[in-house]
Amino acid sequence: MDSLTEQIIAAAIEVHRTLGPGLLESIYEEALCHELSLRRIPFERQKESDVIYKDKIIKGQRLDLLVFGEVVVEIKSVRKIEDVFTAQVLSYLKSTKLKRALLINFGESRLVDGIKRISL
Repeated sequence: MDSLTEQIIAAAIEVHRTLGPGLLESIYEEALCHELSLRRIPFERQKESDVIYKDKIIKGQRLDLLVFGEVVVEIKSVRKIEDVFTAQVLSYLKSTKLKRALLINFGESRLVDGIKRISL
């Protein structure tokens, strides 16, 4: 485990501990951004990431958060993490050429059960 992802996870746990499960994804995103700001952790919200297809740039893909300029954070609020969410995060890593991501599902009753580390 690295310290960057640990700092992000600690912030997410604080958000989940305070709000609990069952809210909209957008609420958790806003709360996590506030918590990251309180901790002076740098992030970009709804960062656009282009996809290249046969030398054509295709716009429209957005990362929920890019933290420390190197960790993609995808936020969900669902009953269970599906394989398609992991595939989505992997596509973000490929398009950004970054190596690490966190898929965080605030829908779990225990947040630690809803955190998935993904790396290339």
